[in-house]
Amino acid sequence: MGWLSVAYGLISVFSLVVHSVSGIGANWGTQATHPLPPETVVNLLRDNGIDKVKLFDADYGNLRALGKTRIEVMVGIPNEMLASLASSVKSAEKWVAKNVSEHMTTNNVNIRYVAVGNEPFLETYNGSFLRTTFPALQNIQSALIKAGLGNQVKVTVPLNADVYASSTGLPSGGDFRTDIHDYMIPIVKFLRDNNAPFTVNIYPFISLYIDSNFPVEYAFFDGNASPINDGGTYYYNMFDANYDTLVWALEKNGFGNLPIIVGEIGWPTDGDQNANLDYAQRFNQGFMTHISGGKGTPMRAGPVDAYLFSLIDEDAKSIQPGSFERHWGVFYFDGSPKYQFNLGTTNSGALIPARNVKYLEQKWCVMKPSAGLDDPQVAPSVQYACEKADCTSLGYQTSCGGLDARGNISYAFNSYYQINNQLDTACQFPNVSKIVKTDPSVGTCKFRIGIQQYYGSADGKKGGLQSPLILVGHLILFLLTVL
Repeated sequence: MGWLSVAYGLISVFSLVVHSVSGIGANWGTQATHPLPPETVVNLLRDNGIDKVKLFDADYGNLRALGKTRIEVMVGIPNEMLASLASSVKSAEKWVAKNVSEHMTTNNVNIRYVAVGNEPFLETYNGSFLRTTFPALQNIQSALIKAGLGNQVKVTVPLNADVYASSTGLPSGGDFRTDIHDYMIPIVKFLRDNNAPFTVNIYPFISLYIDSNFPVEYAFFDGNASPINDGGTYYYNMFDANYDTLVWALEKNGFGNLPIIVGEIGWPTDGDQNANLDYAQRFNQGFMTHISGGKGTPMRAGPVDAYLFSLIDEDAKSIQPGSFERHWGVFYFDGSPKYQFNLGTTNSGALIPARNVKYLEQKWCVMKPSAGLDDPQVAPSVQYACEKADCTSLGYQTSCGGLDARGNISYAFNSYYQINNQLDTACQFPNVSKIVKTDPSVGTCKFRIGIQQYYGSADGKKGGLQSPLILVGHLILFLLTVL
């Protein structure tokens, strides 16, 4: 997922999506220290009536678990693979045979799309994938045709909304970014010629994150924002405006009927003052209500084909864009729902939690009461714990922002302890930590209990627990840093 600097008037931020497909999809990311077993995630999807899933790679175990479920799958190709696929049709044919054909024929996986790259034209990539994306797209399409899947499986390229902009600050001024215009047109034409959709990722939250002057209400769907008047067409939320900026860009270049998929849309729940449960519930529920009638946007009538970002939190994602990166899920890391969210797919009107999740013992690692805040071991211990674990819930106006100094230290220690499967050696910060059996959670700040570690093998056919040797290596390194 990527970022786009946009101001209120310049609606060139993130774009929405339309396609004549019903139901809601979800992005299934796997950058987690303790990912749930694939079968558990697939049951979670099915229990919640989520009938489409978007993957960021072609993990064997995840794809196999989706077999015989009828869930529509968009399988992903990471950007790092684009160069090899662009330079060799044979490589593309091997990739399709292994990651598409085999799963469809042997495991009965309902693969509908291949996502070639992930936001490869993002401005922050500085053109790294400009020359390999289209050739890779062509070779994957050729491989699908050769495999007899050209009609059944469609190619697409998930793009960030920064690939288009508005010269007027209004949707009607939309066009593809000048510096990549000559790269975009062949791709869009290729998608049109092969009856494939344009996929775009839209994130109103990011606009709010990067621009303190962005009008908060315009990010939501309540109709409370001052509307933008585009030649008599009024826009009351950023999603419609940004989506229609893309529609105008397509029409302006002769592709007005190209189907659109919203590949990612969502709101994080922690790691920033605007990333919280209330805003996330308000945005996601508002979005679902907004698209449920199937009327579309002012410029593009019809159902919206969209994938929520994301299904489950990923505590191993890079936080370079911001601490919120690890908190996009509508479910916590253990598959428990974060808030009341009605997808319109369950009898209860609420999210259904993951089943048969195996938790570790009810115990936590905290700062030893007898240890002083001025103990010279405290600072390096906390630094080490946060580098190796996840402290993104600590900070200004985050879920744990109200903790005192000792609480912050305990949170860091416990995060490291749980991520390392509650091994005794993971709570041996020199004379400053101890294991307790009383939950130290306070208010909105939840001290997590770990879940059993699942590791798929290279072929996805086995899983197991983390080797204690990994942790021992970490501890040796840590001790060297503080002694």
